[in-house]
Order: sequence, then structure tokens, then C-alpha cells
Amino acid sequence: MDATVLATSLPALARDLNQDPITLKLAMTAYVAALGVFIPISGWMADKMGARKVFRAAMIVFMSGSVLCAISTSLATFVAARFLQGIGGAMMVPVGRVIIARSVTKAELVRAVSYLTLPSLMGPVVGPLLGGFITTYFHWRWVFLINIPFCILGLYLAGRHIQNFVEEHPAPLDVKGFMLTSLGAALIMLGLSLFGTHLVDGATPVAMCAIGAVSLAMYFRHARQVEFPLLDFRLLRIPTLHASVVGGSLFRIGLGAVPFLLPLALQEGLGMSAFQAGTITCASAFGSLFMRLIATRVLRRYGFRTTLMVNAVLAGFALAAYGIFSIHTPYLLIALIVLMGGVFPALQFTCLNSIAYADIDNRDAGRVTSLASVIQQLSLGLGVTVAGIVLQLSNHVQGHASIVESDFWPAFLVIGLFSIASVPVTRRLPPNAGVELSRGG
Repeated sequence: MDATVLATSLPALARDLNQDPITLKLAMTAYVAALGVFIPISGWMADKMGARKVFRAAMIVFMSGSVLCAISTSLATFVAARFLQGIGGAMMVPVGRVIIARSVTKAELVRAVSYLTLPSLMGPVVGPLLGGFITTYFHWRWVFLINIPFCILGLYLAGRHIQNFVEEHPAPLDVKGFMLTSLGAALIMLGLSLFGTHLVDGATPVAMCAIGAVSLAMYFRHARQVEFPLLDFRLLRIPTLHASVVGGSLFRIGLGAVPFLLPLALQEGLGMSAFQAGTITCASAFGSLFMRLIATRVLRRYGFRTTLMVNAVLAGFALAAYGIFSIHTPYLLIALIVLMGGVFPALQFTCLNSIAYADIDNRDAGRVTSLASVIQQLSLGLGVTVAGIVLQLSNHVQGHASIVESDFWPAFLVIGLFSIASVPVTRRLPPNAGVELSRGG
């Protein structure tokens, strides 16, 4: 809910902070950069200190970041507060997955993932409507304060219902690996987000990306020399995990741009209010909800390999179709296209998140979750960056003084192509991949 509330509030927030709306992609990327830094140690922390303890601490950090976002008065303080929020988010999502993976059998995993995502689907339904309503009729600062009661409720429920799973003999923390991946992920994500902005000179983003790339290259070399690397890329030799992480990353780059790009297109391109944009954006959540209810039956009939390939193409066309929106497009047609833009990605997410654990032992759940989560989240953040860069280029090439309707279609086309680009990766899966999971669903 926090992500979708923020997305519909970005144009108003940008005006209040005296910034260009595209520049606010930095705020979204700062959150993802924090995920890239701290997700890799989330699995180790859960193993060492207990999943429930880490999960609840993450909620407190996230709630603190939300309060600081609400009282921010400049872009710098807002971005810093979003980074703090990201630290909390870095622990919540992957540790939650570890809890699920260790609580159910493989035969029950698809159904468990579907149940797990049903409550989270209420966020994308309520978020755009609530964010648009608050921004239009009150003030954007309140969109962060609404996190507080949800975090308090989450703390209570986690303490009452979640078992504090602790690994008896956790692997030692790869401190050097943590330093290298932290530096690399943060610098590359933030450096890419600074391209084309007036915040720094042109050489700074290039230098940041170069240093980040060197750090990650050093980590890949380091990971081959230690027994327990922070992110164990050797796990990607498992075909089902490889398809989930690598193929899923291409898909997520495309989908990750939507929460940033769609509300911006509706408000800045089509002239809608934040509330009107919210009523459109939430349509995708209803499409997602419908697909989640039938995902297990689709998988049982067609299997993971066929579903992932065909559905990636359909999702790509659905996302690219957002680029046809204009001020002359009927409201109901826009809502219908956005609805379909939620149906196919929801099925893809269910497949990708489930098949990651198809051939994984319970003792490896923490390492797999850390590896998969950090790549997934960085892919989503990269989607925002890619969409912002393409939008800026489109605006510059067409010579417009401000963002207009015709600037958006190239960005939507690019994110749709990213989804389709995942097909060659998932095609390598054996026909019977994940058969135990699909039967269990």
C-alpha cells in the first residue's frame, strides 16, 4: 500500500519540494537501493537471531522511516527517509518468505504463496484510491502517516502468531561480501537515477556507476573463493531457481516501472487529478486478485514452463498497451486495459515466486531467499530508472518544455519488451519443471 500510495502522490510531492516529477524517481530508487544493501544479510539475520525477532524489528524501522518521510521538507531529507524505510522493507519481505518456506511442505507451497499474496493485494486496491484521495483533498504527508497503525497491528500479529525460527548452526556472515555488494548495489542504483537530473554534474553518475560495477566485479571474484558467500550465485545452477531469478528479473524490470510511470502518465500526460489516477491504477489490482484465485488451476493444467513463456508475452503486450492512452481515450477503456495489465503479471509473479523453491532444501531457504529477493528488488528498482531515462530521452528528442502525453509511449513500449525478453530464459526449463508444486496447488 505504501508503494502505490506514494506513486499517485509523486506529482504533488514534486511540486511541493520544487522538483521535476521525473526527478522523484530518486526517492523510489533510494528505497530499492536500501533493499539491495540489506536484503543480502536478511537471511543470515533471520537464521542467527530468529525470524520473528527480525521481522518485528524491521517493522519498527519501517515505521520510523515513514514518520521521517512525512515531516521531510527537502528532496535530500525525503530521499534519506525513504532509504531508512527501505532498510525495514529489506528485512520484512524476504524474512516473511523464509517463514513461509519453512512452515509448509513443497506440495502446499503454491497454495501458501497464493494465500500469502491475497492480503497484500488489498494494498494495490486501496493504495491508489487512498493516496489519490489524500493528495487531492488533504496533503501528501498523510500518505506516510497511515503506515503507523498498520505497523502497530503487524507487530502485534507477528508476536502472537509467528514462530521464532532459529537455525542451530548458521553459516558465518560474509563481511567482505556485504561491504562489496552494499557499495556496488547502492552506487549503481543511485548513479543511474541521477542521470539526466540537475542535482549533480554529468560526471558524477558515471563515476558512481563505474565504482559500483568494480565493487560488484570484485564480489563475484570473492564469492568463488569463500565457502559461504553472502550471495551464493552457485545456487543459480539449479534450473528452476535460475528461471525464477534470471528470467524473473527481466520481467520485473518491465513491471517495476508501472507504479512510477502509469500515475505520472495519467496525471502529467492526461491531466487527471491524483484521485482520478488512483481510481484507474487500482484496476490492475482487481485483475491481479482475479488471477491469483485461479493461478493454481492454470498451473495444474499447463505447467510452469508453458505458463511462464506464454504469459510473459501476454503481460508484455498488456504493459505496452498503456502507451496508447490519450486525452481522447474513453475512461472505461483505460480502466479495462489497466485491469488486464494486472491479470497477466499476477500469474507471472505466482509462478516465479513458487518455482524458486521447487528444488530447494529447507536448510538453503535463507540463502535462496536472500539471493532471489535482492535480485528481484533491484530489478524492480531498475525498472523505475529505465522508465525515467526513456521518458527523459523521449521528452528531449521531441523537444517538449515539460512532460506531455506523447512522451510516454516509448517508455511503455520498452517496459513491455523487457517482459517478453524473459521468454528465452524460461524456455530452457524442462517440461516437467515444478510438477510437484503444480500438483500440490
